[in-house]
Amino acid sequence: MDSELQWLLLGLPIAFALGWLASRFDFRQLKREQRDAPKAYFKGLNLLLNEQHDKAIDAFIEAVQQDPDTSDLHFALGNLFRRRGEYERAVRVHQHLLNRADLAPAERDRAQHGLAQDFMQAGLFDRAEAAWRALEGTAYDTDARLALLTLHERSHDWRAAVDDALKLERGSTGSYASRISHYWCELALEADAKQQTSDADDALRRARDAAPQAARPVVMAGRRLARQDRHAEAIVVWNDLLVTHPASFNLVAADYAASARACGHADEARLRLLALHDKKPSIDLLNAIGSLDADPIARRDRTRAQLSQLPTLSAAQALLHEHETSALPVSSDDLSAVGDLIGRAAKAGQRYRCAACGFDAQHHYWQCPGCLGWDTYPPQRLEEL
Repeated sequence: MDSELQWLLLGLPIAFALGWLASRFDFRQLKREQRDAPKAYFKGLNLLLNEQHDKAIDAFIEAVQQDPDTSDLHFALGNLFRRRGEYERAVRVHQHLLNRADLAPAERDRAQHGLAQDFMQAGLFDRAEAAWRALEGTAYDTDARLALLTLHERSHDWRAAVDDALKLERGSTGSYASRISHYWCELALEADAKQQTSDADDALRRARDAAPQAARPVVMAGRRLARQDRHAEAIVVWNDLLVTHPASFNLVAADYAASARACGHADEARLRLLALHDKKPSIDLLNAIGSLDADPIARRDRTRAQLSQLPTLSAAQALLHEHETSALPVSSDDLSAVGDLIGRAAKAGQRYRCAACGFDAQHHYWQCPGCLGWDTYPPQRLEEL
């Protein structure tokens, strides 16, 4: 009994000493690992700031190997891979994070967000869609909705795009009425292409309901009526457009004139177009008015007035064409006006452009004032290249 007690008293100090040595060893190892991991991390950050991306990736990989449980290092590495275009490696990093059972819910959503971005930028849109949908109802819900909207626009899945836009509106992220109207217009075009007239009518009605002030549904409605030889109804629709969207009326000016001729309303249409042209002249209105006016002198005078009021190459071309088709004599004033316009238009092409940086100059330089490169200016002017 005494011997057992004696051995116990001798063993206690030895056990205490061994425990103390073990704790010191573990503590020093932990301190060394904690010191080495931030060192590798900051080294990678410094290389990244110096745009040495390859070396930065190596440093971050070293940091992750030293501390594999640190999720922030994984996120930094995954983002760096994605920026470098190494999408497969970025996907592996984010999938590794998602496979960790100890990852907090917020960090898991963050990893899912990174994975969705990887698939998106890699062009793997089917996988990207699934990854974004997994983020619905999370802190990244709005980002996911916007990304899904972009995906559905790219794939021309207009009905899905309508649903996405409506959900974004309900999430108070702004109004998407105009975009929803465009989506329904695209659906109307698809239905017309399949000769599904009733579906096209319904889609166009929904487009107008979504954005009553939008111009595109009115433009499309008039053109659909004109294609069905319902020109009088098309004129009525376009008359509304002329009042509500005079700037957009240029898009249908030629169609309007053609329908007016077809239904015998040429004179009335010409007066409406003349009134709009007096307020805001344009070459489309000028051509439409000319197609409704049989008087060559009146057409020439209008074109000459437009060239004076709104000097454009299109107006000059229209004036020359009018002289050519009507055999009216060309006056010196007309030639002078056309010559001045051509001279002004030619100035843009009479410049020199640096082949290295695109710096434009009126004079030729042997050394570019922009990028300081030598012999970067071709000896030809822009209009000669």
